[in-house]
Amino acid sequence: MIELEDISYSYGKGPDLLSGVSLSLSPGGFYFLTGPSGAGKSTFLKLCYGELIAPKGTVSLFGRDVRDMTRDDIARLRRRIGVVHQDCQFVDHLSVTENIAMPITAAGQDPGAATRDIKELLAWIGLSAKADALPPHLSGGERQRVALARAVIMSPDVIIADEPTGNVDWEMSLRLMRLLTELNRMGKTIVLATHDLTLIRTMKQQVSARVLRIKDSRVALAGADL
Repeated sequence: MIELEDISYSYGKGPDLLSGVSLSLSPGGFYFLTGPSGAGKSTFLKLCYGELIAPKGTVSLFGRDVRDMTRDDIARLRRRIGVVHQDCQFVDHLSVTENIAMPITAAGQDPGAATRDIKELLAWIGLSAKADALPPHLSGGERQRVALARAVIMSPDVIIADEPTGNVDWEMSLRLMRLLTELNRMGKTIVLATHDLTLIRTMKQQVSARVLRIKDSRVALAGADL
């Protein structure tokens, strides 16, 4: 589904942030990505959905080499990948419902046809009462849940989440993780970056997940001693 072969990436003329990375993310898998701040977690995720193109190595998304794809090809492919960004950016003058519908509009489809799906999503994330609210009036946890709903509205095959629990309390972290676990049980591939090892240990008791650790510019499966 997502394959990286001998990938290296650096910013400017500095040393490689990621070096010699080779791995394959399987359909229906659940992956935690961990490592210290600045280790390259966000960079790795951006390589996984075509936001960045590695100068060395090969990234294949759904069987296609990213280097051989046009910008339009990558845009179409991203409809199969839902991304929850760390900073949860929204269009502040649009309602929660309208923000969730934005991927539908971007795909050239009628968001009105998805009204029922959006209502079901709002109920699923527990925010039906916030359907008409504006993003500035949402709490941190509410913003994260809306971002998740927006990421899955197109029913993507893969959901990539960059530190989705970084700005919420423990109870909300577990709630967000339950939503992601439910998506995984529906067959979605989940790739989640976090520095919270306690969260990973807790969730590994509830979901069959692999842990990828970035260390010394490399990405590898973490051992059982995590």
